Amino acid sequence: MTLDAVLRVDRAGLDLPLTVAPGEVVVVLGPNGAGKTTALRALAGLLPLQDGHIRLDGRVWDEPPRTFVQPQQRQVGMVFQDYLLFQHMSALENVAFGLRARGTPRDTARTRAMTWLDAVGIGDQARKRPGALSGGQAQRVALARALATEPAVLLLDEPLAALDAATRLKVRAELGRHLRGFPGCTVLVTHDPVDAMALGDRLVVIEDGQVTQTGVPREVARHPRTPYIADLVGLNLLRGNANGTAVTLDIGIALTTVSANTGAIYVACPPSAISLHHVQSSAPNTWNTSVVGVEQHAHTARIHLEGGISADLAPAIMADLDLDAPLWATVAPESLQTYK
Repeated sequence: MTLDAVLRVDRAGLDLPLTVAPGEVVVVLGPNGAGKTTALRALAGLLPLQDGHIRLDGRVWDEPPRTFVQPQQRQVGMVFQDYLLFQHMSALENVAFGLRARGTPRDTARTRAMTWLDAVGIGDQARKRPGALSGGQAQRVALARALATEPAVLLLDEPLAALDAATRLKVRAELGRHLRGFPGCTVLVTHDPVDAMALGDRLVVIEDGQVTQTGVPREVARHPRTPYIADLVGLNLLRGNANGTAVTLDIGIALTTVSANTGAIYVACPPSAISLHHVQSSAPNTWNTSVVGVEQHAHTARIHLEGGISADLAPAIMADLDLDAPLWATVAPESLQTYK
């Protein structure tokens, strides 16, 4: 069953076209406040649309002003960011709750709930209440609860955000395995690029409620089209005009590239590809610059230069530079990616 939606909520500034095929995981990626959770709430029926539509295989769930299907009547399973497990219920009772709410007899609901807890690897925790579970275990209970009702659409709101780094790595892999086996339509929202790249079949990037880029993770990572996306994937992104292998950037720097192009293009390169010197080099793609900021990034320092360009330097290299003095930056032509 294909999910087809155009989500418009004026008060949130959201205008999001969305299509999800059976078995596909579409990740809606964007910064905080971009409209990601608003989109999920609209799909779940927790927030009516002001315009647009939501259809599942032609059946209308929401199409103002004529049709609005209540949340409990939609074939939706949802995993919330903080899981929203019932604290007074055991893990088993939490998973069985959705089934019971849909009229499944108690014994049948418990049997199916136990099957799902075993499927997500925590059947031995069935009698524990949420307060006695680890973050990773609580996340799996929430996932089992969502899947137990056999939804046509699975919605996940920042499903790994509440986990510590060590737990996140393991649970991300487990979640990916379950999503690959889910036959319905999955929409996952996150602001984390690692979660997006690891879990998504297709990415939809939204900024300020609008789609700025969409595509498979590899394509989005290699060819970012906004500064936000470039920053997520760790690239410098610049615009310019090309005449063969000669490119004049919008910020006035002249570069030579390996690939020939004509007209307006994007130019991208990793910060690690840019070197800094006090003496002008004879190498191609060298320009005069100055430092506007410095950030520590693990074992490297990120040097922010004029024109929105960044360079990553090892501490030993940075120690030999006077960052307050004029500098020369260099990038090899083969380190530059160009695309329309």
